[in-house]
Amino acid sequence: MTTGANRLVSLWDESKAATMSEPEKLLYRSNLLGSDKRVTNYGGGNTSAKVFQKDPLSGEEVEVLWVKGSGGDVGSIKMDGFSTLYMDKLRALKGMYRGLEFEDEMVGYLPHCTFNLNPRAASIDTPLHAYVPKAHVDHMHPDAIIAIAASKDSKAMTQEIFGDSIGWLPWKKPGYELGLWLEKFCLDNPDAKGVVLESHGLFTWDDDAKTCYELTLDIINKAIAYFEEKTADIPSFGGAIHESLPADERAAVAAQLMPAIRGFVSGQQHMVGNFVDSDTVLEFVNAKDMRALAALGTSCPDHFLRTKICPLVVDFDPAKNNIDEVLEGLEAQIATYREGYGAYYDRCKHDDSPALRDPNAVVYLIPGVGMITFAKDRATARISGEFYVNAINVMRGADAVSEYCGLPEQEAFDIEYWLLEEAKLQRMPKPKSLAGQVALVTGGAGGIGSATAARYLSEGACVMLADINEESLTATQNQLVSQFGADVVRSVIMNVTDEDAVAAAYAKTAVEFGGVDILVSNAGIASSAPIEETTLALWNKNMDILSTGYFLVSREAFKMMRVQQMGGSVVFVASKNGLAASPNAAAYCTAKASEIHLARCLALEGAEAGIRVNVVNPDAVLRGSKIWEGDWLDQRAGTYGTDKEGLEEMYRQRSMLKRSVLPEDIAEAAYFFASDKSAKSTGNIVNVDAGNVQAFTR
Repeated sequence: MTTGANRLVSLWDESKAATMSEPEKLLYRSNLLGSDKRVTNYGGGNTSAKVFQKDPLSGEEVEVLWVKGSGGDVGSIKMDGFSTLYMDKLRALKGMYRGLEFEDEMVGYLPHCTFNLNPRAASIDTPLHAYVPKAHVDHMHPDAIIAIAASKDSKAMTQEIFGDSIGWLPWKKPGYELGLWLEKFCLDNPDAKGVVLESHGLFTWDDDAKTCYELTLDIINKAIAYFEEKTADIPSFGGAIHESLPADERAAVAAQLMPAIRGFVSGQQHMVGNFVDSDTVLEFVNAKDMRALAALGTSCPDHFLRTKICPLVVDFDPAKNNIDEVLEGLEAQIATYREGYGAYYDRCKHDDSPALRDPNAVVYLIPGVGMITFAKDRATARISGEFYVNAINVMRGADAVSEYCGLPEQEAFDIEYWLLEEAKLQRMPKPKSLAGQVALVTGGAGGIGSATAARYLSEGACVMLADINEESLTATQNQLVSQFGADVVRSVIMNVTDEDAVAAAYAKTAVEFGGVDILVSNAGIASSAPIEETTLALWNKNMDILSTGYFLVSREAFKMMRVQQMGGSVVFVASKNGLAASPNAAAYCTAKASEIHLARCLALEGAEAGIRVNVVNPDAVLRGSKIWEGDWLDQRAGTYGTDKEGLEEMYRQRSMLKRSVLPEDIAEAAYFFASDKSAKSTGNIVNVDAGNVQAFTR
């Protein structure tokens, strides 16, 4: 195999593979291929193996196609991610084919070919694997191969690089007809090891799993070597005409742009953002030919489906740092893009085309700064960005050695608005109640904060955890990531009494997720002392954190929510002590009362912008609470004449319902105020205290 610093290296471990069945080798091969984005991106490509197995009905050995199921990802697929189909029935489907005009109906026959009642739906690419007369088939989307496939001289380049070992087929939308094309090519070229599909990707095949895997790597490596040799002295994309801003300034520009863009593109649903300023992206956005290449759109169908017809290039000039001018003109820029997308739809639509979808761009390119992507969830936004990085790599190679060609407009439309794709979209589950929303939770490392974050994450939100305790913050983030995934959880060290730290936390939230919809103001301390022993420092500390801190984080939330023009929800976690006085806690009780009245004031100010502000009043939440550690616990136990062990029981018996209040109980109330369940509530207080007559609000 080809070797070198940028070459793919075989990861096949024969000692592992020796004990595997053929389906297990298929899984092994798939995961290895999907582990490197130079081979294929998330969800891209597919793999298959033809295996002889015992038929559960007849007991006879029959040939079964194992192929990646619809919507799967080869890098993370498990055994249950493969469809299994009888090969004899797949071959019999040829007799049902009525021609190109009717090829989509062939997908409806695939379930009739299912082997062993496998519930995994077969993908549109199943015939492409079934009709290749080899046991093992890989279909990948490597950047280096797509750079060939998307070049004007694609066929000649394929011959130049690979000779007769790899063939070439012109563009054809994935489907049954392409499966027949592949079969004919294989029969006409029995010595060929694979084929490059124009504007699409690579097919390779062999009768041995390991050989097929290493063949795929070798073909990609040859393409990588070709482009390295041909492009060594050629400036990418016509050379640079902009210089990148320093990293902190790039992030600052993104932090201003993303909430504004998010507000304009979230009309149909809340969108989540992703920001990338990698060297690859910066090289492209700073280049002379960037605008012309970007306008051509992407080539590979997987790239196109993730990134839309073309990106929007934001009118930012890094030399002038004209961010205020850009923000002022952003609405008009986005409106122009929508108009262009609508015109594209009108030019290309068919009588039976699905209705116009979201006309906003997915990808936003900013010279000197980087790339922003927006999608319905954080993972999709990230993956869309990854696909556009693939497209950049493709454009670099194709533009340097030939002429880059995007998909023809009509072909692009026919994929984007393909009725089969529409059916797949319609089958997607209903979004969760907080899907696409972003929450910032202060005191996020504590019991109430982490429980609230978990509740929001379970309903589809993204969460920025903010806390002053770095060790606890890291532990909480790791726990939530293990439960909900890395895409949706971030953290920031923040002192709520520090204006700059608060502003920086919101800027980080904007860069990580695009903006903020929900603030849970929960950071807290507690102190207990008779009034004559309450020092000014203790008084001020309570006021700084519990009153001033709530003011500062709310002020920044209001600023960002007003930029987005999408409304929002602010939830204060106050205390029963804000309504009901307690002995030896004047500083704490007064500060908590201040929180409650601040919430009322903010509810008045936020209503016209759709920003709701409500309060949750807990009482005696001991489990997992940071404020019940150390002196406060000792002090409250002393005040009530009990010990630490007896304090929770004392609080339980003091309540009207005789029940303990847990962090999850507060989280449920915080969820209620963040969700549409309370869409008509603002300025309200919900006591979660198991009943305390002194804290009744009316």
